[in-house]
Amino acid sequence: MAAADLQFHVLAVDDSLIDRKLIERLFRISSCQVTTVDSGSKALEFLGLQEEHDDLNHPCVSPSNQQEVEINLIITDYCMPGMTGYDLLKKIKESASLRNIPVVIMSSENVPSRISRCLEEGAEEFFLKPVRLSDVNKLRPHMMKTKCKIPKQQQQQPEIIVTQDNQESIDITYVVPPEENQESDNTLQQQKSQDNSNNNNKRKAIEENLSPDRRRQRLSSLTTV
Repeated sequence: MAAADLQFHVLAVDDSLIDRKLIERLFRISSCQVTTVDSGSKALEFLGLQEEHDDLNHPCVSPSNQQEVEINLIITDYCMPGMTGYDLLKKIKESASLRNIPVVIMSSENVPSRISRCLEEGAEEFFLKPVRLSDVNKLRPHMMKTKCKIPKQQQQQPEIIVTQDNQESIDITYVVPPEENQESDNTLQQQKSQDNSNNNNKRKAIEENLSPDRRRQRLSSLTTV
C-alpha cells in the first residue's frame, strides 16, 4: 500500500513516437505510471480541458466532463504541430485547477531565448533531447510537492481554531476575577478605616474623661461651693 501511495503519474506529450517510448521507459524505470499522448490538444483533453473555437478562430480552453485523474508531472516537447509545448504550458498555468502541476519542457534545439521564455512562464525544467535517466531523477522533488500539498493544508486549519478557542478562554478566565477581587479589597479597606476611626474616637473620649485637668476642674468647683 505504501508503494502505491507514493507512485507518481506522469503525462508525456510528444509528436515523435520514438521520443514518447524513450520517456515512457525512463519514467517506468523510476517506478512512475506514464500516460503518453501525441499532441497538446489531446493532453488538454486528458486533463479535462478542451479547445473551443469562436467566430474569430481564437482558441480558448474550457473544462469538460472528465474522469478525475491525478497527474503529478507533465513533460512536453517544445516543437509540435498545431499546439507547441509553450502554448500547452501557458494554458495549464492559466487553469485554476491545473496550474500547480509541474511542467517540464524538452527540446532538441538549444535556444537560450526559448528556454528563458518557458522558465518565466512557469516551467520547472527545460531539458535538451535526448532526455536521460539523470534528468528524470531530478524531477522527483517537483512531483513530491503535489503529494504533500493537500495534507499540509488540512493540518493547518485545526491549529488556527484551537488557538482562537484558547485565546478566548484565557481572556474570560483572567479578566473577570481581578475586578471582583478589587471590589472586595476596596470594601475591606473601607471597613477597616471606619473601624480605626471609631476606635480613635473612643480612645479620645476615654482619655478626656480620665485626664487630670478635668479632675482638677471638678475638685475646684466643689471647693468653691
